[in-house]
Amino acid sequence: MALLKHLLAATDLSAPARHAVERAALVCQEIGASLDLLHAANLAPLERLRQLMLETPAELQQRILNAAREKLHELAESLHKSYDVSVGTRVVFGSLLAELAKEPEAMAADLIVCGARGESFMRHLLLGSTAERMLSETKCPMLVVKQAAYGPYRTLLVPVDFSPSSLRAIGNARAVAPHADIVLLHVFEVPFEGYLRYASVDEDTINHYRVIAKQEAAQKLLALIQETELPLNAARSIVLHGDPSLRIVEQEQELNCDLIVMGKHGENMLEELFLGSVTKHVLAESQCDVLVSV
Repeated sequence: MALLKHLLAATDLSAPARHAVERAALVCQEIGASLDLLHAANLAPLERLRQLMLETPAELQQRILNAAREKLHELAESLHKSYDVSVGTRVVFGSLLAELAKEPEAMAADLIVCGARGESFMRHLLLGSTAERMLSETKCPMLVVKQAAYGPYRTLLVPVDFSPSSLRAIGNARAVAPHADIVLLHVFEVPFEGYLRYASVDEDTINHYRVIAKQEAAQKLLALIQETELPLNAARSIVLHGDPSLRIVEQEQELNCDLIVMGKHGENMLEELFLGSVTKHVLAESQCDVLVSV
């Protein structure tokens, strides 16, 4: 099982972003990890002021940075008081994407935590793009927080396809929420089902292939549980037929899951630089938090 010793939570200091840092603090409290808060101060808007005033007042720039450091320090103090965790702070220059790309490695973070949206609709669009690009490039797992943190995670949904990323996802799930129940979900489709229908293969034959595929998947799930040494009383498995993107979101809601843990892409993803379509869909459509494993 992976061990998470140090979490890095990115925040734009907006109210929605507070959900992310509070969740990060709650996870740290449960697993005994340390936490650093990162705020990327983007001074690009001052360029317009420089154009209007012919120069950028150094005092104004310093005042902005000082205000950001003060707010971040107050936030850290509040988290320490509420969750009794060690919280460090860091304010850096530049865009969030650029800083996140280098800060996790520089700060030896085992998990990045960020919010699903910022302080406005436009910021939501930008952060969505930033999160997707960061997830495509990062070598560090990322927890995207959508809901307020009212308590530790209780029910984790872990979609698996039996690729190596499935093992990593299960390990990260146990690391971030060691006391939660885990639901392993495998969604299958009959190989070449479309071609079978095109060839006018009867429905009974296709259903027969579905039964065989489901039995094989159930056996693989049992072997996966044994391989990962998941406690039998803390893990259950579900095998469903259909579109993985739709089934994952359906099961999240049906089982009242509060966290989905999945890889960036599955065994059929050829290009490592992009997110898989299933992961993109789940990030966009799920209601609960999503931990993207790498």
